[in-house]
Amino acid sequence: MNNYVLTVSCKSTRGIVAAISGYLAEQECNIVDSSQFDALDTGKFFMRVSFVSEGGISGDELRKGFKAVADTFAMDWEIHGSEQRMKVLLMVSRFGHCLNDLLYRWKIGALPIDIAGVVSNHFEYQKVVVNHDIPFHHIKVTKENKPQAEAQLMQVVEQSGTELIVLARYMQVLSDDLCKKMSGKIINIHHSFLPSFKGANPYKQAYERGVKLIGATAHYVTADLDEGPIIEQDIVRITHAQSADDYVSLGRDVESQVLARAIHAHIHHRTFINGNRTVVFPASPGSYASERMG
Repeated sequence: MNNYVLTVSCKSTRGIVAAISGYLAEQECNIVDSSQFDALDTGKFFMRVSFVSEGGISGDELRKGFKAVADTFAMDWEIHGSEQRMKVLLMVSRFGHCLNDLLYRWKIGALPIDIAGVVSNHFEYQKVVVNHDIPFHHIKVTKENKPQAEAQLMQVVEQSGTELIVLARYMQVLSDDLCKKMSGKIINIHHSFLPSFKGANPYKQAYERGVKLIGATAHYVTADLDEGPIIEQDIVRITHAQSADDYVSLGRDVESQVLARAIHAHIHHRTFINGNRTVVFPASPGSYASERMG
C-alpha cells in the first residue's frame, strides 16, 4: 500500500468534494484524513486529503487520472507521495539558535526533510554544518554585490533542487525579484513584540519598556518586509523579575519552536496561501508521529 497527500485550491463551488472522493474510491484508494475550508471573503476552496492506495495504483497513474477532475474545477493541485522528503535550504547569519534547533530535529527524525545545504554571509557556523555532512555555502553580501550574491544563491537553489528556503535568522533583506521568483517557497522567522520594537537590540528595548509578552512569527516572505502571510505564531509571558538576558533566552526558545512548527506544516502540505493570509490545516490526532517519519 502507498500513502499519498492530495492538495487542492480552486474557486468554491458545489461538487468538488464529491468529485475528489469519487475519483479516489474508483481508484481503490481509502481516505484516512481530510480537511477542507471555504474562504467566504475570497471565494476560494482549499482541501487536503491523505489517502492510501489499496489497489496498487502508482502516483503517476493517480496524477494522470485526476487531471480530468482538476480541469473540471480549474484546480491548482498536487499529489505527493508520503515517502518524498522536501529539499530545504537553510540560511543563517550570526544568530545560530534556530539553525542548531533545526539541525537537531532533522538529526533525530523529528523534522523529515532533506537539507540541501546551509547558506550564510558569515563563517561562524561553517564547522557545525560541515560536521553534519551538509554542504556549506558562504555568500558574502554587501550593498555593492547584492545582485551577484543573489545570483549565486539562486545557482545553489537550482543545482541542489531546493524546494523551500528557510531564513533561520538570516539578517539580509531579499530583493523583490527573488521574493517573487520563490513566492510561497521562503519562510522567515522574527520576533513579534507587543508593542513592536525595531532596529538594534529589540530585546533590550522590550526590557526597558517592561514588555510582558515576547512572541515570534513565522511567515512566507514577500516583497513587504516581515509582512508576508503568517503561518505560525506563539508567545511567552514575562514578569518584572526577569532580566534583559532572560528576554533574549526566552525569545530564542519561542523563535525556534515557532519556526520548526511552520516548516513542519509546510513540508506536510498543510499550508495554503489565501491572499495576504494562510489556511493552515492542523495535524490530525495521532498523525504527528507518523508525519515525523515522512
